[in-house]
Formats: sequence, structure tokens, C-alpha cells
Amino acid sequence: MFKNHLFSFFLVILLFSAALMTSPAQLRVKKALTLEAAKKIAAVAESEAMKNKWTMVIVIVDDGGNVLYLERMDNTQIGSIEVATQKAKTAISFKRPTKSFEERALAGRNILLALPGAIPIEGGLPIVVDGEYIGAIGVSGGASDQDGMVAKAALDAFQPH
Repeated sequence: MFKNHLFSFFLVILLFSAALMTSPAQLRVKKALTLEAAKKIAAVAESEAMKNKWTMVIVIVDDGGNVLYLERMDNTQIGSIEVATQKAKTAISFKRPTKSFEERALAGRNILLALPGAIPIEGGLPIVVDGEYIGAIGVSGGASDQDGMVAKAALDAFQPH
């Protein structure tokens, strides 16, 4: 009797193991930001900046925070290159606008200033398509509200297909 139960137990374990080995692993299909889409987003941002006579740096990063596209408009200070890049990286890393960090820091949450990889200055927005975070835009060169306005205009006009 014991041998029959033991045999059944090992048979179940063997069949279960075989099923695990033969079934393929499920991989998630995800959307990815393309260079073409990044250029279109940046073009709208540039247009908004030019309309207001602002010079800016516009950075688009992918979902891993890697720079996909960077544009520095003529006469924009070079310091804005790093600021725009960090705004975009912050927005995708934390899946929220950088303005949320700025507002909390201004309200007295100074501990946010020590948060690694977070820049608390408006102008960084995540790019979300169908609930998936596929990248972010960072804009720098004007006052932080101007940077935010340019980034928002670019994403409001973004039509993924």
C-alpha cells in the first residue's frame, strides 16, 4: 500500500516537472517609444517654445531613462542639457511629473531634495500610452512653469499609432 502511494506521488511530481519544462515562459508584449515618435514630440515642444520666444533644451528618454532624442535650441544655455535630461529621467523613474516633487519640496518636504535620481523642478513628464509608461520628456531653459507648459503641449499633441 505504501509503495503504491509513494509511486503515485513520484509519478505526479514527474508529470508536473515535465509540464513545467515543456510549457514556454510567458513574455509580456510592451509598447516602445520610437525615434520617429520622439522627434514628433520634440517638434511640438520646439514649436511651443518658439511661439513664446523661449529657448530650450528638449530631451526624450525611453522607458529605461536612456536618452532617445535631445535637441538644444539656438542660444539655450548648456546647463539646461543636464537639467532637461534629469527631468526626463526623474519623470520615467518615478512615473510622475517632476512638478509633483517641486510642489512637495516648496511645501516643506525638504527630504525630497535627498531622494536619489529625483530633480524637483517642473518640466519633466512621463509619456503614457494605454496605461504603459513608455518614456518621458524633459524640458529646461525657461522658468520651471514655462518648461512645464512646453512639455505638456508636446504630450497633449502626441498621437501614438
